[in-house]
Amino acid sequence: MKGKRQLQVTQRRTKQDWAKCVKWMVDELYSDAEKIVMVMDNLNTHKKASLYETFAPAEAKRIANKLEIHYTPKHGSWLNMAEIELSVLSRQCLGHRMEDIENLNEQCKAWLKNRNRQPNKVDWRFTTKDARIKLKRLYPSID
Repeated sequence: MKGKRQLQVTQRRTKQDWAKCVKWMVDELYSDAEKIVMVMDNLNTHKKASLYETFAPAEAKRIANKLEIHYTPKHGSWLNMAEIELSVLSRQCLGHRMEDIENLNEQCKAWLKNRNRQPNKVDWRFTTKDARIKLKRLYPSID
């Protein structure tokens, strides 16, 4: 797995935007990969169905077949490394007004280039035992 950050700036956040971004990843970023493993939240646009709503069925199937998608728990955005990175992006790059989308894109690309030069990893300190205590309501009880 690469563990490399990627981003695209778009005007909106639609199913078609997501589908086009995934196609870009499949065709350009990871064209040699047999499978692309994606971990993401449960946003309504983050579904393989978005591919079929955007592209012809054969193209959507081709793209979908390269994907292995894992969703974070609905109440676990803090577990999502993408959410953690978005928080860093917000603090380091988006904390000031951008005059237009072109400027926003330039700022984000510069941040991305710098961030990818620094290998950062998440240092998970939350154990299964901690999860069973803190997230007790999400675990079934066995009597």
